[in-house]
Amino acid sequence: MTIYQQLLEREHEGNPIKVGVIGAGQMGFGMVAQIATIPGMTVTGISDIRIEFAEKAAEAYHASSKQKNKTLVTTDFKEVIYSEDVEVVVDATGVPEVGAKIALETLIAKKQLVLLNVEIDITVGPLMHKLYRSAGLIYTGSDGDEPAATTELFEFAKSMGMEVLVAGKGKNNKLKIGANPDTCQEEADSKAMASHMLAAFQDGTKTMAEMNLLSNAIGFIPDKVGMHGISGDVDSVVKDLDLKENGGVLSQYGVVEYVDGLAPGVFVIVKGQNEGVRHELSYLMKKGDRDHHILFRPFHLASLETPITIAKAVLRNDHAIVPMGAPVSETVAVTKKDIAEGERLDGIGGYCVRGVLETHADMKKEGHIPIGLISGKVVARRPIKAGTFITEEDVVLDETTTVWQLRKLQDSTFD
Repeated sequence: MTIYQQLLEREHEGNPIKVGVIGAGQMGFGMVAQIATIPGMTVTGISDIRIEFAEKAAEAYHASSKQKNKTLVTTDFKEVIYSEDVEVVVDATGVPEVGAKIALETLIAKKQLVLLNVEIDITVGPLMHKLYRSAGLIYTGSDGDEPAATTELFEFAKSMGMEVLVAGKGKNNKLKIGANPDTCQEEADSKAMASHMLAAFQDGTKTMAEMNLLSNAIGFIPDKVGMHGISGDVDSVVKDLDLKENGGVLSQYGVVEYVDGLAPGVFVIVKGQNEGVRHELSYLMKKGDRDHHILFRPFHLASLETPITIAKAVLRNDHAIVPMGAPVSETVAVTKKDIAEGERLDGIGGYCVRGVLETHADMKKEGHIPIGLISGKVVARRPIKAGTFITEEDVVLDETTTVWQLRKLQDSTFD
């Protein structure tokens, strides 16, 4: 039985999946509006720190939904998590500290958790997945987000026995490493986005985090710190994302990468596992006789696909994307500007730091700090120049935060 058929069955039984949503910004609002017309699924709780955002999302849901169920609207996410009328929770906040608290509370409440919060997943995801699995619960990233969409292509290819050489995504906007809420404000307003969220996209943090999540899920690593970030199209990247001795930029295969020019798509570059398959690939792909081919999905629908993950979690006890075990890669904090001694650093999408991808092994060797830990009251111990990879010699982290405490537990669990 397909997921759609299972949803129809729940609809006919009058037993829809009851969804609680935390975070009613752009992503959360779009997902709530999408659920309104999905059979066998209802939104029974919405939380946002801005009550007007939660109310607006609830109004949009009820305006389109045939179901006239009650929807809890609140500023307290715990009310949604512990509601008896909620069976699965979606974190659409994008904030590491809030995400840490949501993950912990949802685990205690013994409910499934679907993440539209890559930021927390790359910081403590390996630990939380392990804890949820031990409890017989699902902790998962979301279908439609680029890491899960790429993982789907990766597993599609691997299920056919193909060798996957590179996995990645297109970058949706030009890299501006100094982007901050002020420089993004006008564009953010035109797109009905939060300016700090757009800044995190423009300064590269989101791309690094997304490929970090993909890396942790499939075991591929960045070929170099920050990846190559080449420009290209579906034909040129097959040549460029090859080994240096073959005229490409890579030192090795088995890497994650992003490409300027392929947005909003995701891709994997594959090699047929034997001569018969290689010949058939060249025939079917219509690109001439090639040793490597690109499998390309030209879109990802982000939060609009999240209900598919909700259905997988509840109906099949299944996931979209999860860490394979211990962290493989990390997104570490790098200063965007000069920081003065005693200055308090803000976090992702702010004025002070951006994220850069490197391997977990390199992070430990260099003593770098995961960007998700730049949370709460983080203060500079000494002046820090712009472009510096931050270490604990540079800053005092806030050990009172939930995300710091969970990260400490994760480090002791896996390292």
